[in-house]
Formats: sequence, C-alpha cells, structure tokens
Amino acid sequence: MIDLNLIRTNKELVKENIKKKFQDQKLPLVDKVLVLDEKYRQLKQEADNLRSTRNTKSSEIGALVRAQKTDEISKIKEEVNVINQKIEKLEVEENELSQKIKDIMMKIPNIMADTVPIGKDDSENVERQTFGEKTKYDFEVPYHIDILEKLDGIDLDSARRVSGSGFYYLIGDIARLHSAVLTYARDFMIDKGFTYVIPPYLIRGDVVEGVMSFEERDAMMYKIEGEDLYLIGTSEHSMIGKFKDNLIDVNELPIKMTSYSPCFRKEKGAHGIEERGIYRIHQFEKQEMIVVCHPKDSVEWYQKMWNYTVELFRTLDIPVRTLECCTGDLSDLKYESLDVEAWSPRQQKYFEIASCSNLTEAQSRRLGIRIKDGKEKYYAHTLNNTVIAPPRMLIAFIENNLNADGSINIPKVLRSYMGNIDKITIK
Repeated sequence: MIDLNLIRTNKELVKENIKKKFQDQKLPLVDKVLVLDEKYRQLKQEADNLRSTRNTKSSEIGALVRAQKTDEISKIKEEVNVINQKIEKLEVEENELSQKIKDIMMKIPNIMADTVPIGKDDSENVERQTFGEKTKYDFEVPYHIDILEKLDGIDLDSARRVSGSGFYYLIGDIARLHSAVLTYARDFMIDKGFTYVIPPYLIRGDVVEGVMSFEERDAMMYKIEGEDLYLIGTSEHSMIGKFKDNLIDVNELPIKMTSYSPCFRKEKGAHGIEERGIYRIHQFEKQEMIVVCHPKDSVEWYQKMWNYTVELFRTLDIPVRTLECCTGDLSDLKYESLDVEAWSPRQQKYFEIASCSNLTEAQSRRLGIRIKDGKEKYYAHTLNNTVIAPPRMLIAFIENNLNADGSINIPKVLRSYMGNIDKITIK
C-alpha cells in the first residue's frame, strides 16, 4: 500500500505507474480516492472544530458552577449535548469514509522501480544473467516422474486416491533427498548469518490482507471453514506477519531470518503438460528467507538475497539464470522481483525454482511495521526470497545429476546429509 500523500501531491506519477502495469481499469481509483479523502478531511475538520467548541463550553461550566448560575449551566449542558450528537454522527461518517479509502488504497499498486522492464505478462520478462554451463547428455532424458518411479521414489496413484490430484508420496532415498536439500539449505542460510525459524502454518485474515493482494489471496490461499484462519502459501506470510504492529529500534536492523514450512496453494489456472507430476502441486515444503531493513538498504539486500539462491543451486551442480519480472508480471505489492530459473536438460529450457522480491514499504504500511530512529518513526522495508522449494527443485536436481542408467549423482555438499552415499541407484 502506497502513501496517500503521494496521490495527493503527485497523482500523475501514481497513474503512470498503473499504466505501466497495464491495469488501466484501476486509473479511476486514483481520482475516486482523492474525492473521498477531501470529504474525509472536511468531516474531520468539522468534528475537530466541534470538539474545540465543546471543550470551551465545558470549561465555562466550572466557572458558572462557582457563580451558582444554574440556568446558564443547564443551557450550556444542552448545547454540549447537541454538539456530542453531531460529533457522534460525524465520527460514524468518518469511519465509513476511512474504510472506503483503505479499500481503494489496497487496490492501488506499489510504485515500481524505474529499472523494471515494461511488459504485459511473464512472456516479456527479461533474462539478466546465466550461471553454469547447460547440462548436456548423449542420451534422452525421461520425464521426471518416470525417473522417480524407476527409483521407487514416488507414488502419485495412491496420493490421488487419498487426497486427489496435486498431491504425492515421496519414498525411500528420494524422500531422504527431499529432506536433505531442505536441511542443507537451512544450514547454508545460517552460515550466511540468518536466524532459523519455524513459523505458524496458519495465519489470520488481517495478516493475509497485510502480506498480499486480494487477487493473490483468492488464487492461492486455502481458508479454514468457520474460522478466521488461512493455510500459508509460503512461510513469508507468517514471517512478515510476525512483525505486525511492531516498532523496531533502528539498531536492531537488518532482521534476517530463514524459515522452514510446508506450503499449501490452490494453484488456480495452472494447466499444461509441464504442470503434471510435481511441478505445480497443492502441498510442498520450502526454505524461505526474509529481511526487514532500513529503507535505504533494501535495494542492496535484494541483490544479496537472489545471489544467495544462485550460489546455493550452483553448489548442487544445477545451471541457473536470473529473469527480471516485467511490469505486467509484477504483483501489486512489489517494487521489483527477480526469478531464479533452473536449466531443464529434458525440456531444453529454464523453469522457475525461486523468486526474490523487494516490497519496499507496501507490506509495512498494511501491517504497521515501523522503525524507531531517535525521535523519528517511519515504515520498514520488507523483502523475501525462496532459498529452495522441493519437490519442484528435485526436477532440476535429478535432471542435472542424471546418469544414463537412471541413477542420480549426489553432489559432495549433500553427501553428509544422505548417509555419505554418492549416488541413488535403481533397486
């Protein structure tokens, strides 16, 4: 959520930002919120004037009591009573207007970085860098489900009977590999100076409202029936929510945390052949990183965070690239966002395995996360990034560490987490 004062002082900048996101249907919201804001401020001023008059008249009552002027006291008390009724009515109107303004402000997108490429959708995202040589084989790479089934590592049929499509059983060495990469990612981030956290997996509606747009919530979140609770789609949700209504001393910044959680997503609109298997699923586990920092430091932290993910995947012998999200692919709360994509030898293309985002003060304004800096108070900046998200990353892992006989090589950094084996073989 942006600062309302920015709309008051530079509404054309806000409108231009909306146009860059190809959300012209939201342009009328800017003028509408200004009209409501003007009306709100007039009501507030009227109510403040009445409160001032009430205070003046109330102070007169004391003098009249001492002078024993009973008739005048009764008259002023009646006047104060009328004023109170007017104030009550104005306060109701103020609250209604305030909520309308908030509802509109929640729909107006965050101001994006000037460097974000202009584009309508993810097809116009821009490749920035590649890391590592693309893996090449002299044999055909099978579909990842076929690889995993030959290793007795997955059971989708049973999962469909138990839970429906979009779920899975991981088994044996593949299940162990899944846990190993998460544990390795945890230790990797701890070595980078991040504090390890296991957060709540259910969060309240006001936290959901604070961390994401309404469109994202409706497309992603599972709600618990009859309760004000949602299953998290990523631990970023509960991790940022941890700081709701906090006033953080500037000397405590930056706050760096890495969190583990299961994640639950509806994945509405995910279709196509590559969505089969374990690429898009309703339940998975993830290691996440979040940073809460001073506004002047968020761009620097953004660069550091996606670089950590690149470094991690390169230690697992997985070639990756960075893809900068264009304006039309950027969700409303984001200032800038960059995907890390892994090379798929089977598909001969890259696919997303991580996403890093700088949200500046968009989440902080919604959640009331502020910094205390001497006598000053201002909103913190928040950032998040995927460290690793199996089982999707397992696709990249098995394809880039595959042998012709169907076995999977285990990189050196993972062997201590896998009982010191160097290979997963077909039984």
